[in-house]
Amino acid sequence: MKNMGRILAVDDTPASLRLLTDILKEEGYEVRSAISGELALHAASNIAPDLILLDIRMPDMDGYEVCRRLKANPATRDVPVIFVSAVSETEEKVQGFYVGAVDFVTKPYQRDELMARVRTHLELNRLRHHLEDLVEERTVELRSSEKKLRTSLLESITALAAIVEMRDPYTAGHQRRVAQLAVAIARELKLPEEQVEGIHLASVVHDVGKIRVPAEILTKPGKLTALEFGLIKEHSQGGFDILKTIDFPWAIAQIVLQHHERLDGSGYPQGLGAEKILLESRIVSVADVVESMTSHRPYRAGLGVDAALAEIGQNKGKLFDPVVVDACFRLFREQNFHFIA
Repeated sequence: MKNMGRILAVDDTPASLRLLTDILKEEGYEVRSAISGELALHAASNIAPDLILLDIRMPDMDGYEVCRRLKANPATRDVPVIFVSAVSETEEKVQGFYVGAVDFVTKPYQRDELMARVRTHLELNRLRHHLEDLVEERTVELRSSEKKLRTSLLESITALAAIVEMRDPYTAGHQRRVAQLAVAIARELKLPEEQVEGIHLASVVHDVGKIRVPAEILTKPGKLTALEFGLIKEHSQGGFDILKTIDFPWAIAQIVLQHHERLDGSGYPQGLGAEKILLESRIVSVADVVESMTSHRPYRAGLGVDAALAEIGQNKGKLFDPVVVDACFRLFREQNFHFIA
């Protein structure tokens, strides 16, 4: 059977570790096992795995501390960690994400769910590394091959974005539609096509950090708790962390990091003021708000274009760049802009 990737499984209970190892091997993964935090750190440092499945409640060194040390080590900090634990309290799960985990599977787990999450994060990691390779290739390719390389780059970044939408069917197509409006605004502002292309790519992956948010929070039909909303607010930083190592010809990671910043400093994650927010991020933020308000969500029906335009109009100059807002108004009111499904 083809080797699907290298996984390090960590659990202090021999029976649980054996079961997890057997399941992964049956699926074609190359598996190493560790029965303690110290052994896990040693194994990961020797040969970095593609993914780590980590228990939390272990003696001597718990999973949180193991994860912290993995993220502090340059050799292992980029290896995705999924906690597989009987921990069920929201606060404990949130702590897991804060120390650097990308997902959480609660014991007793369903085999299908576990394998779906393993495949998702391995594919996300592979795509990120593939993007790094593509961007490096782009810098050395001859001009004659540039168009082909850009197409490949777009295909890979679109695949990266699709992973998020697989976990949140209610927002399927959101990033693509935000990209449609953001590009239209950029062209309405007569920005150079090179800059427009960067805005397009950043828009397509602006919510990629939501891969780190539990699916049950993304699809929750009711009001979010403060902890849950706090975790969702981490997605801007999460997207930056995923994209920051890729040497794009544009400031993609920074645009993604800043797309929820607001002119008056009330945004997140850094509370930047107007003069410090990239123009590209200001464009994506307006497109994001308009598309979100016009589309259906688990907790409400779509509010329509008029309500969306009223929202950005009321906050023009306070939360949103007035030049960007005016361009958006012209698109809808004078040029009959509409989203393509």
